[in-house]
Amino acid sequence: MLYENITMKYLYRPMLVLCLVIFSSVVFGQVFTNKELGQKNAELIDSLKKSEYPYTLPILGAKAVKAGYNIPYSAGFSAQYFWQKSALIIDNLNVGFNNGPMYNVDELIRFDDATATASAVTVRPDIWLFPFLNIYGIFGKAQASTEVGFGLWVPDSSGTDKQIMSASTIVEFNTSTYGFGITPTIGVGGGFLALDMNWAWVDVPQLDKPAQSFIFGPRLGKNFKLKKPEQTVAIWVGGFRVKLKSGTNGSISLSEVLPADFGSKVDQGIQKVATAQQQVDAWWAGLSSGQQQNPVNEAKYNAANRALTRAGEILSSADNAINTIGTSTVQYSMDKRLKDAWNFIVGGQFQLNKHFMLRGEYGFLGSRNHVIAGLQYRFGL
Repeated sequence: MLYENITMKYLYRPMLVLCLVIFSSVVFGQVFTNKELGQKNAELIDSLKKSEYPYTLPILGAKAVKAGYNIPYSAGFSAQYFWQKSALIIDNLNVGFNNGPMYNVDELIRFDDATATASAVTVRPDIWLFPFLNIYGIFGKAQASTEVGFGLWVPDSSGTDKQIMSASTIVEFNTSTYGFGITPTIGVGGGFLALDMNWAWVDVPQLDKPAQSFIFGPRLGKNFKLKKPEQTVAIWVGGFRVKLKSGTNGSISLSEVLPADFGSKVDQGIQKVATAQQQVDAWWAGLSSGQQQNPVNEAKYNAANRALTRAGEILSSADNAINTIGTSTVQYSMDKRLKDAWNFIVGGQFQLNKHFMLRGEYGFLGSRNHVIAGLQYRFGL
């Protein structure tokens, strides 16, 4: 069918971009300013208050140290690997051919499942602008795939929708990400609260413009000191919420997506739509005048004609496009969103010293899962 070979294959790209936007921006670097308290830390507190802070950043850093705060080095770089899997929902789907009329196909296409899987490496340079505020940049490359199950539905002779085909497919491609973020944080007595927020864009040639997202990730945790100086282990729990710009528009050449048997599948689609139209017309003709005037029957008949006409128009446009395959294009627009806006996260970090940290995080709950592993290096500015 038409939708198996064109509509679905080029739609997987923007759906995959959606997940890449979400998870390529998950680069939270777990360092924080900590207020040292307690008799066991008396020697460290006294040392901090007597020391001279040698760096320009963060602003107010010298005053924070004099007040007994143990602040991290003011600048750093982190490299992180992530893997994620997430369920997606799409609607308001419109398609057109060769810059011709756009057709809404929400009544015809139903998605059984849309799952995106991605793995990526991101790099994040960051600085502590204030002892309580970290700012950072995001740069990444990703490899990903999206698997989508779908069906084509048209009305039968009774006016009830009937699935005339179903299929699934996988699309793989590479992309890049860039963005920025801020992390307000506070640490008291070895514990910390961090409110990570970032904005990211994913650049893909098949889209008119980069896809966008806003990420909010609150985390609450505790830091535990080890025997060796500067060595610590931190653990945290928190949430992860995604807000997306839902609209996606784009265009792609038919030559990139057409299989060898595309023409025959379009012909089969046209024939099945014609058969369904004949059944609907026969059902209507078999009703008495009184039955035809029944509002329920009239609504069924009009809805069936509308859906079948739309399916016929799109299949005919595709059939015409085959004749100019070298120059034909498909245009599309759609809205998309995550199936679940929130998921739960748990994570931890081992600080070898104030220069090097290793961290890991796992996100789960609902229809989204992710794993992150990273290495961070810090230095003073």
